[in-house]
Amino acid sequence: MAFRSRREKLRLILSGSACVHPGSVYDAISIRIAEDLGFPLGMFGGSVASLAVLGDPDITLITLTELAEQMRRMSRAASLPVLVDADHGYGNALNVRRTVQELEAAGAAGLTIEDTLLPAAFGEAKAQLISLEEGVGKMKAALDGRSDPSLAIIGRTGAASITSIEDAIKRAKAYEATGVDALFFTGIKSRAELEAIASATRLPIVLGGAPDELNTLDYLASQRVRIALQGHAPIAAATRAVYDTLKALREGTAPKELKGLPSADLTSRVMREAEVKARSADLLGLKK
Repeated sequence: MAFRSRREKLRLILSGSACVHPGSVYDAISIRIAEDLGFPLGMFGGSVASLAVLGDPDITLITLTELAEQMRRMSRAASLPVLVDADHGYGNALNVRRTVQELEAAGAAGLTIEDTLLPAAFGEAKAQLISLEEGVGKMKAALDGRSDPSLAIIGRTGAASITSIEDAIKRAKAYEATGVDALFFTGIKSRAELEAIASATRLPIVLGGAPDELNTLDYLASQRVRIALQGHAPIAAATRAVYDTLKALREGTAPKELKGLPSADLTSRVMREAEVKARSADLLGLKK
């Protein structure tokens, strides 16, 4: 299959002995930069998807179709394997099944399905979880929707910060029993919590944001953490750069007088590669 080699790279990370930081990617340019810099993996978060596609905050406004289309654009631009935050699967278990099918076709190397109640219930300031039974059903549906066995399905729970670490472990063990390929935890606050999770489960672990004491790769690797996220600073930095540039231009600064802007090296390289492809197509008789 077209994307199998990317998925096998993600599986090598999950089955390995080291912990890696993925590069946060959200569009065709960001994934090309992450690949060029040597990141072993890209992470396409739900929050950055909403910002990049809609310009809206992470309040579950983006649709599956929009998410999958953005993933498709990134898959075309680079061969970096990407782990996609598929949120709650965009509905019930049947929706989860279709979510897997669409993201698989779009080139995702793996995806996460979480047990958070989304969209947030009316009048509830704090995040809520779906029932354990529904969470298990979603994991089973995700696995059933997969046609390429190399696609990684990762069960995610936010129970550590919503209910308790005991509930997080209970849910993780139930998701593990469905046959998912790894477990994703958010809200882990200490080494004691991570160690409790690692001792109670057996699958590779993906870790969301964590305090400084959990940011040592060697330690994380010893606790079976194979992927540790570092947030989504790139899109914030890009947004700031666009804002500063537009502000300067609006206030009368001439383009040639702009200082401190990134060079056009990447853009030039992209254009050169496009020209090479176009010439190759001419030689092969693919263009009229």
